[in-house]
Order: sequence, then structure tokens, then C-alpha cells
Amino acid sequence: MNALTVLLPGFEGPELPAWLAQRLRDGLGGVCLFGTNVHSPEQLRALCAAIHEANPHAIIAIDEEGGDVSRLYQSEGSPFPGNAVLGRLDDAALTERVGAQVGWELRAAGVDLTMAPDVDVNSNPLNPVIGVRSFGSDPTEVGAHGAAWIRGVQSTGVAACAKHFPGHGDTAQDSHVSLPTVTADAPTVRARELAPFVAAIEAGTDTLMSSHILVPALDPEAPATFSRPILRGLLRDELGFDGVVVSDALDMAGASGGRGVPAAAVLAVDGGCDLLCLGTRNTDQEIEEIVAAIDAALASGSLAAEDLATAADRVRAIGARLAAARSSFAVPDDLIAGEVPGLDAARAAAAVGRSEAAFDLLAGGRELAWIRLDPAANIAVGASPWGPFAVGVEPLATLGPEDDARAAIAAVPPGVLAVVVGKDNHRHAFAREAIDAFRAAGPTLAVDMGWADPDAGYADVSTAGASRLMGAALLEAVAR
Repeated sequence: MNALTVLLPGFEGPELPAWLAQRLRDGLGGVCLFGTNVHSPEQLRALCAAIHEANPHAIIAIDEEGGDVSRLYQSEGSPFPGNAVLGRLDDAALTERVGAQVGWELRAAGVDLTMAPDVDVNSNPLNPVIGVRSFGSDPTEVGAHGAAWIRGVQSTGVAACAKHFPGHGDTAQDSHVSLPTVTADAPTVRARELAPFVAAIEAGTDTLMSSHILVPALDPEAPATFSRPILRGLLRDELGFDGVVVSDALDMAGASGGRGVPAAAVLAVDGGCDLLCLGTRNTDQEIEEIVAAIDAALASGSLAAEDLATAADRVRAIGARLAAARSSFAVPDDLIAGEVPGLDAARAAAAVGRSEAAFDLLAGGRELAWIRLDPAANIAVGASPWGPFAVGVEPLATLGPEDDARAAIAAVPPGVLAVVVGKDNHRHAFAREAIDAFRAAGPTLAVDMGWADPDAGYADVSTAGASRLMGAALLEAVAR
């Protein structure tokens, strides 16, 4: 039995390495692309073509959420609004159009599977990794928009992946660096976390991603990615999902911390994952170690051969179907990258939230001095231009956690309105302190382009996203 079938590694660079091409010819299930793999549309098409030449049924996956997390537009910032903005607008038809546009752009590139949408209910304002990747904090609305996005993207023949099952929204930790725990009781988890996944399954999502989180109400022992009660009992038997379960990246601390990726791979297949996302910088030696660990687990009986066989069958089946879709779904001749019909009007009408304080501050038509607050980058988002700084705004000063705001304050001329722009301002002590200091020194407009906490007082303007599109929307809002 070929364990390669269930593996989805990543790699560095814009060209397909020779070792990976050989693994694909040997039956590797697919490849997950990241920002470092995307240099231009032409280069991406050539890379995808090379992958499919090596294995026509290989699944090419990418994290394209259509907002802050964007691999297609990693180097320039996303032209799409993002989930929290779509949830704020609450126009399911628009959400479906955005999903379709993302799907057609992926189809044009040769990508088969997008690791999206994020259907976590962001109920915790201190969540460091979900935030504006969520459609909102109401389970019904998140489910409705998740289903619409899935319908849109899958109308192009590109597979969707609802994530992160059974729900990563009620955490204050990031599974990239730790193992978060959702402490809610079982009725709350079922009513809140699971509802959007039920909607995604009903919408026909092709795949679903597990999360590296502990949910004691569902399984007190194993993270969801390794949990038979969660993936096999709840997801398969109770909710009736019959598609492909993709693991979140196994190089994340929530999965491989203290055990390594090979051991995590064995546990993930045993738990109920079908396709194992391995990480971003895998090597041929790592693939060999993972295959050896799976083979050893089969030999010892700690991994059932029928579980691996069932997972491999699911991967082969969707690989064949997605290969057929590449020739069945022709890209529209009039496709324009980054353009969604009707989005400009929606953006101008409702995509930027302004408080009464913001209206008062902007009423005087003051000259503006832009100040950029730079917290540590969200690992899921990665390094990417964001907000007004992705559309040409040069900040007067940039402040990070170690910077003193006094020099930046002194640089703002008298009477000029300081526009202090950050993300998740309430979560970062340095951001709160900087905004307080600017406000004490003179007129200040605090802008939060993350998941703002309206009760914290650090968001005169809230954009619900930091994509390049929302940067342009912010400029429009302060120019009125």
C-alpha cells in the first residue's frame, strides 16, 4: 500500500523540484502551494502544469481565503474583501460572487483545491489566529455565508475546504505555536461551533479541514486532528460527511509539538484524516520518514490497513474528479483578475464602520498624518502588504512592540489629524499605549483593520479586514 497517496507536502520556490516531481510520479497525493511558490500568474500556471504533468490526478491546494489570507496576492495584498467584511455586509449573493471569482482565478492558474472558507465562529475577541478570517460571531450567519462561498467556488470546479473542524473560534491561543483548548460545554459547542459546518456539509463542500485543538466536551484526550470520536464518530457517523478530511498543517505545534511530523501523520490517519497537509518547507528526506512511520505503524498494527486504504481511496477519487474538472470548467473569456461585480457599490455603502467620534474628527477636513502599528504578523496571514499601505500610503512613522511612540508623536505637525492604523488594537499592549499617547497629544483617529472590540475603545474606524481592497475603502472613508 502506498502511503504517498495521502500526503500533501509543501516546498520552497517557484519551480517544481526534481525530487518532488519523482514523488508525484510515484503516486504522491498532491502539493500545497504557499506564498513563496507564487511569483506571477504566468509562473504559477507553469508550476501547476508541471505538477499535473508529473501526476495528472495530483491535487494542487492553496490557502486562498479571498481576504487577509491570500496566496494568489501574497506579494501585493488581496483585492477581495475577506470574510468578516462579507459577514458585515450580510449579502449572501455577494459572498457567492466573491467565492466564484476566487474559484475562477484559481481555475485559471491550475489550482484544484482552496483551503477555504473559514467557517469558524469568532466568539472570542482575543482570538489571535481567526479574527477577520471568520464571517462573524453568529453561528447562523457564519453558516449562511460559508455555504454561499462554497457554492460560489465549487461552481468553478475548484474544491472548497470548510475549516477548522470542529471550530477554532473560541480560543485565545494559536495552534501554529501551541495546543489551544475550547472549554465550552457540549451543548454550546454543538449549537455554536458545529452549526456552520453542518451548513457547509449541506452545501456540498468537497473537503473539510480538521483543527489542532482540544475540545474536552467532545474528546477529553486527543486534539481534533487525531480524534476518532470527533472525526469518525461526530463528523462521519453523526453529521454524515462523506467527503475528504484534510488535516491542518502537521508541522504546527498543535499537531507535531513533542512528537514530530511522522508520528503526527500516523495519528492523523488513525483519527480519521484522509489527506495530510504536511507544511511549507518539506524535503524528500522528510517524506521518506513519514512514509516509513506509516509503514511501521501498519506493520505493528497500531494503524489499521483498512483506515489507510479508505483514506487513499477518497484521495484518489477526488483527484480523478478534479482532474476531469480542469477540462470541464472553461475559464470565462471575460474574467478580470481581482474584480467582483457589484463589489464597489457594496464597499462604498457599508464596508467601513465609523463611530460618532470618527465623524467628528473627520468633519474638519484636516490634513492627515498616517501612523502604522505593526504587531507580529499573524502566521496564517504571513508577510503581505495590508490596508492603506498596500495602496500607496506612506506612513509618517511605523511602530512595533519595541518602539517608543514619542518621536512619532512629535513628528505630527500641530493641527494635523493622526490616523493611527493597526490590527486587533485591543489585543496588543503597545498599540493601546500608542493610541492613548497620540490621543493625549492631539487629534487622533484610531483605525482597527482587524477584529475590533467595540467595547475596548481603540477603534474609531473598524474595517473588519486589512486586505488591499479594504485599504482603498479606508481611504475613501476618511476622504469624505
